[in-house]
Amino acid sequence: MSTGIVLPSERDASGRSFGSEERALLLEVLESGILFGPNGTKVRAFETEIAALLGTRHARAVSSGSAAVHTALAALDVGPGEEVITTPITDMGAISPILCQGAIPVFADVDPQTLNITANTVAERVSDRTRAIIVTHLFGNPCEMDPIMKLATERNIPVLEDAAQSYLAKYRERYVGTLGQIAAFSLQQTKQITCGEGGFVTTNSEALARRARVWADKGWNYDSEAADHEFLGLNYRMSELQGAVALGQVRKLTAMVENRVRVADVLRRGLADVAGVRPVPVSSHAVATYWRFPLLIDSEVVPGGPAALAGELKSLGVWSTPNYIRYPAFMCRQFRERVTFGQSDHPYSLHGDYPLEDIDDFPGCKTGLASVLVLPWTERHNDTHAAFIADRMTEAVDRLVRDAGQPTGESG
Repeated sequence: MSTGIVLPSERDASGRSFGSEERALLLEVLESGILFGPNGTKVRAFETEIAALLGTRHARAVSSGSAAVHTALAALDVGPGEEVITTPITDMGAISPILCQGAIPVFADVDPQTLNITANTVAERVSDRTRAIIVTHLFGNPCEMDPIMKLATERNIPVLEDAAQSYLAKYRERYVGTLGQIAAFSLQQTKQITCGEGGFVTTNSEALARRARVWADKGWNYDSEAADHEFLGLNYRMSELQGAVALGQVRKLTAMVENRVRVADVLRRGLADVAGVRPVPVSSHAVATYWRFPLLIDSEVVPGGPAALAGELKSLGVWSTPNYIRYPAFMCRQFRERVTFGQSDHPYSLHGDYPLEDIDDFPGCKTGLASVLVLPWTERHNDTHAAFIADRMTEAVDRLVRDAGQPTGESG
């Protein structure tokens, strides 16, 4: 029997929070006739307000989350043949910018429980070519930053935080995106706040902030009376239309994130007694802000594991993504066949012993992806939705156990 409950989706208005604030700001832009970011006010206002909220000295708005990662790498002046350590569990938009800088992505394994990289897994991949470390706070759950920063400081390697999924997440009372030398955020449709596409870079470094701003303006410094194209850069500017929506969104960010966290806690409690299902752990000194709600599924208790559970949940009105991504980034064709710039094999040709990675050499990644099931999550989820998901999860697990001929709620 249908309950009449339809869960919110970040794909449309059911899970997004656009209203009179964004409409008013958009109208101001249209009435001004100034849609070009450098000549307007909304992009600059967004940069000022997001920097103030996060407690960072500088923010530079750009056209996408991928552009933010690329701009941050360019600000660090990462160059051809140099290595950038990153995670294999991430969007390709966070990896392609490494290659576009002529640099080499080097993948570190992850913790099988959080699916985040760790200081130990990073240390295994550091070499004398390592130029930067990208730390991705997956699902809005902060990495263990103290040991990572200690390692990076000892080796004099800058840390770039990929905070695309982690708005207002905290590690030891500090916001994610303020812990490394520089950070990249995304404003894509599904993120905690959005303007459809967009992103920004944050840093406390004056030098990195200036280089990021100029580089994303094709190497041109709009703030100088003697402007010139100082170095190679790209056009990654954000438009005033994007800036207006982003500005309206950032003014709601704190309240929207607070609701994500509060309702996530309701769901965590609701799932406490579901056999074989548990939320991805969050450190006691961290605050996760739930871009998605990730679960670890014990296949010995839940027959068929994440894939079978996702199928049952779908039939009960709950969408989910088993295993999160189809396979680790290094198994994509782009890496297996080195499809980059024509037939040049660039930048791999600069690194003669660049390996083709094997999933068996990444036990944390292999185990983590095999066990994770990811639920959509938005600021519009409420207590009723959390209770509905918990009930349907219980029903789905019971069905799988019953169909497998196991006693309900037992692992035998």
